[in-house]
Amino acid sequence: MTAVDRWLELEGLDNVRDVGGLPVVGGGTTRSGVLLRSASLHYVTPADVRHLVETFGLSLVLDLRTTREIDRDGPTAVATAGVETVALSFIPEEGRALPETGDDTDPLLRNYLGYLADRPDNVVEAVRRLAAPQAGPALVHCAAGKDRTGVLVALVLDTVGVEHEAIVDDYALSATRVEALFRRWTTIEGGEMPADLTPHLPRAEVMSAVLETLARKHGGAAGWLRVNGLDDDAIARLRERLTAS
Repeated sequence: MTAVDRWLELEGLDNVRDVGGLPVVGGGTTRSGVLLRSASLHYVTPADVRHLVETFGLSLVLDLRTTREIDRDGPTAVATAGVETVALSFIPEEGRALPETGDDTDPLLRNYLGYLADRPDNVVEAVRRLAAPQAGPALVHCAAGKDRTGVLVALVLDTVGVEHEAIVDDYALSATRVEALFRRWTTIEGGEMPADLTPHLPRAEVMSAVLETLARKHGGAAGWLRVNGLDDDAIARLRERLTAS
C-alpha cells in the first residue's frame, strides 16, 4: 500500500490515514483497516461519520487532547454516533515533568520526550487499549494529528517491528496536510493564515531522535512500554493485530 493509498479523503478531515502497508523488519507489513491516525474529529460531517463507522468499522477512538481542548470543542459526532471514545491526554493540565535532556535539546524533541515523561500512564493505557483482546478498528487523534498522535503511532509501530525509516516517513507525511489544516481552521474561525507554516511542520530528524533515544535507553519502544507497566501478552496481541506476513 502506497502513501497515497493510505490517505482517507473525507469532507471534514485533512490529515487522516491508515497505518497499514508499512514494512516490518524481517518481512511482512502492517495490516490495513486496523488503525487510523487523524487530526481532531471536530469538523467531521455526517458522511464522514458514516464512512468511518459503516465502511471502516470504527469501534474505538483515542483522543489525546487536553481536557481544555475537549471541553472547548464538545463531543465529536463520532462519539455521539456511539463509537467508544477514550480521552488520554499526553499533556498534564498543570506543570510538566520534563525529560532529562541537555540544554541544547531541540524544543520539539523535548516536547515529544516530554509526553513520555509527563503522562506515561496515559501513553501505556493508549497502547493497552489498542492491544485489548476484543479491540476492533481504532482511530487515534489529537488536534492536528502530527505531534501527540505522531509519537503514539511511532511507539506502536516500533513495538510491532516496523522499520525505523518507514516510521519516520509516516510521521513526516503529515507535513503535506498542514496547510490544509490551517486553511480549514482559519476559514471557520475567521482568523488569518500564518505567514510561515514552517514552525508547524513535522521534522523527520526529530522522530528519528525519539526512536534512537528509546533504542538506546530501553532497547526500543517495547522496552519502554514494559518498564512502564505493559505486559508481554499485550505486546504480543498488538503485534498479531497490526502485522501480517
